[in-house]
Amino acid sequence: MSAQELYGDVEREVDAHGGRLWQVALRLHEHPELAYAEHDAARLLTGELTGADFDVTMGVADMPTAFVGRGGSGRPTVALLMEYDALPGLGHACGHNLIAAAGLGAAIAAHTVAARYGVPGTVLAVGTPAEEDGGGKVAEVSAGVFDDVDAALMVHPGVRNQIRAPLTAQVQVRARFHGRAAHPTGNPGEGIDALAALVETFNLLGAVGRRFPAGSHVQGIVVDGGTATNIVPDHAEGLFGCRGLTTSALDDVVADVTRCAQAAAAGLGASVEVDRVGNGYRHFSDSTPLSARFAQHISRSGITLTDSEPNTYLGSSDIGDVSGKVPAIHPFVAIMDSDGSDHTAAFAAAAASDRGRRAMLASAKALACLAVDILLEENVRDEAWACLRAEVRAAPARTGV
Repeated sequence: MSAQELYGDVEREVDAHGGRLWQVALRLHEHPELAYAEHDAARLLTGELTGADFDVTMGVADMPTAFVGRGGSGRPTVALLMEYDALPGLGHACGHNLIAAAGLGAAIAAHTVAARYGVPGTVLAVGTPAEEDGGGKVAEVSAGVFDDVDAALMVHPGVRNQIRAPLTAQVQVRARFHGRAAHPTGNPGEGIDALAALVETFNLLGAVGRRFPAGSHVQGIVVDGGTATNIVPDHAEGLFGCRGLTTSALDDVVADVTRCAQAAAAGLGASVEVDRVGNGYRHFSDSTPLSARFAQHISRSGITLTDSEPNTYLGSSDIGDVSGKVPAIHPFVAIMDSDGSDHTAAFAAAAASDRGRRAMLASAKALACLAVDILLEENVRDEAWACLRAEVRAAPARTGV
């Protein structure tokens, strides 16, 4: 039996669950939950998986709202990923309610059809919390969730139909400056202005940033700049969001931030501590052969995916860490026009619109058909792994995110 013979069954299975999938998407949309607190979302999604004959494990990777649903057994194994955390103040303005519903529908359809026809292998439905703040997938990679997986598949709503995601590596860097307090008029010569050192760091980065390569940049904020205007600040703290086109390029950006902070501190007689904060995200490595197949599948729903424009970057995501472990895809399917943007109130509204519903169902069908390809076609798996291994061999050494 070939995968192509099952596409019709898979797509009909998604249609059969279409009404319920949309209810799930709307339920998530109406009750947004922030990173690591997606308790209702996790209960809702795991309940649906249990009802579809998945064996569900909660609390994976020491995260209460993370889960894995397992359908079938043995290799090959394909993972369908679900995100479901929301944004503070904006709700599902990144469309994670649609990501969850599409992944859920794809997993149920692929598992149901595979079981019906005796297709060997495993369909994993992986719940990945905290994409917006913390990086649940990073923890899941470290915990071995993807150790025996042949491919990881997800889709993201957007403002353009893009076959692959230009997602950069990122990490936050904290710089804490230490000076000496003094009265700014009574004895200014006794003071060492920690805030001035932080401000000078911003100035140096403004100059250094002009030579950053495409895809690399730094955005910083002042976290602590002192407590009173009549005291020379003896402490100041800045937080810098660093991005690089690749994880190696990110290492270079972090090194530049560190050098600028150290130079600013030395010039003013202060001291500084620079360290990375939380989970950084690896750059995303697109599985070109799998993305091409996804594009073919979703074209049957009337959606044409194209390559992104040169030097266009769409932020960073913890799917990057998964993509360094197994072949992965992360295409974008539009739910509003290209003059819009995610992380806005308008995008949140689009995530509950009829266009959002149609994009979610089309994505679920394409993901499920691709999952069947991976389960049944050895050449598809081999080509995907060859693509990933070639990139890993070509990548320069890095210190890690």
